[in-house]
Amino acid sequence: MSVFALMSADQVFGSINAAVGSVLFFDLLFWDDQRRVPFIVAWLVVGAVYLTLRMAFINVRAFSHAIKVTMGRFTDPNEPGDLTHFQALSTALSATVGLGNIAGVAIAVSVGGPGATFWMIVAGLFGMTAKFTECTLGQMYRDVGARGSGVLGGPVQYLSKGMEQLGWPRFGRALAVLFAVLCIGGSLGSGNSFQVNQSMNALQETVPVLQTAPWAYGALMTVLVGIVILGGISRIAKVADTIVPLMAGVYVLGCLTVIGLNADAVPGAIGTILTSAFNPGAAYGGFIGVLVVGFQRAAFSNEAGAGSAAIAHSAAKTKYPVREGIVALLEPFIDTVVICTMTALVITITGAYANPAYASLIAANQGAALTSRAFGEQVAWFPYILSVSVFLFAYSTMISWSYYGERCAVWLFGPAASTPYKFLFLAFVFLGSIITSTNVLEFGDLMILGMALPNLIGVLALSGRVRASLDTYWAELADGRMIERR
Repeated sequence: MSVFALMSADQVFGSINAAVGSVLFFDLLFWDDQRRVPFIVAWLVVGAVYLTLRMAFINVRAFSHAIKVTMGRFTDPNEPGDLTHFQALSTALSATVGLGNIAGVAIAVSVGGPGATFWMIVAGLFGMTAKFTECTLGQMYRDVGARGSGVLGGPVQYLSKGMEQLGWPRFGRALAVLFAVLCIGGSLGSGNSFQVNQSMNALQETVPVLQTAPWAYGALMTVLVGIVILGGISRIAKVADTIVPLMAGVYVLGCLTVIGLNADAVPGAIGTILTSAFNPGAAYGGFIGVLVVGFQRAAFSNEAGAGSAAIAHSAAKTKYPVREGIVALLEPFIDTVVICTMTALVITITGAYANPAYASLIAANQGAALTSRAFGEQVAWFPYILSVSVFLFAYSTMISWSYYGERCAVWLFGPAASTPYKFLFLAFVFLGSIITSTNVLEFGDLMILGMALPNLIGVLALSGRVRASLDTYWAELADGRMIERR
């Protein structure tokens, strides 16, 4: 790949970042110039907190029920849809449990300090309710067999149909179009090129040949992703429900090993996280800066409020929309509260986030490579285990995000857009191997967080209908009218 092509790709991403960022990320000022909250981050925080109160802390009340449903205790195979509850959860998790958990967390701790970890956890807990609400709506307004292209659901459906029912058809349609465009951009950026770029950075630590031939990794990933996504949602789901438990298990085991080897340092690390969360230094504007970094990274990692997971969950087999929403609330917990916290503890315990030797990686936003170095400090061969995890994380995220973008393309342009979109997606797989990390990271943030703008407008407007359905469902569950299979 020529230097000219590389520069051109970076310039395109840089221009898009500047244009979209000026619209979505204008700052809300607090107290002084050093304490600013980007509007879109504040929007996510307020929306998630409101929904948690509106749904009476369903994130806590329904946690055990969510596990039972995922295990199949309330499953009826004859219900409409394409996926089981577990497959829908795995598909959505494969999109969220990705390089954001490894690279994004390392970047958050490096930029905002260990205290960002605390706010990521808080964001994850509130995000559980946002995920529940949007995925319930995805089921409520889905079309099964729509336009001859399988299940079509998610924000494009409840923004257009739901807002029309509220008397705002044009506004709802405009929101749906905006969401679809941003989702397609997110699928090409954070759900694709970012995954290739960051996984390649980590693999370069153990496979040096990739440092001189990054295009080879891009070509390999293009072929592997193409084999799966050209087969549609059924093939994606089958691969996802195999890979997700494996990759999460391998990575968490690696983290627990590092934490176990440094058990005496764990209390100090937790103390540092808590202290830094409320009394941080001035490196990033103090308390407000650390909070912003934590919530922004959490949003990028678990995508609660962005609406993407509602697309996968709308394909699940169920006649109770609320039931699938309850399954979905597990995602931010697994993704952010468990896996992201593991990464943050490793980065904090090893001190990698403040190691001057890694300054170049931090400056270049090469979070996956930084995590690899942190693991390598403990056990020399750990980076090889991490390389396997990183590859699986990236691969699973990409195949699921291809489905999200493809559904939005079909909604915008009809079933004929499915195949052209998939080939465009594959082109961006290769492109991710030659674009700099910073531009891809910023582009991914803009698209993912930007999706929350139209999505949360609809979710908040329709939240009353979700609460009504939740109350009915919960009453039937409490009365024993729902059969639990043992």
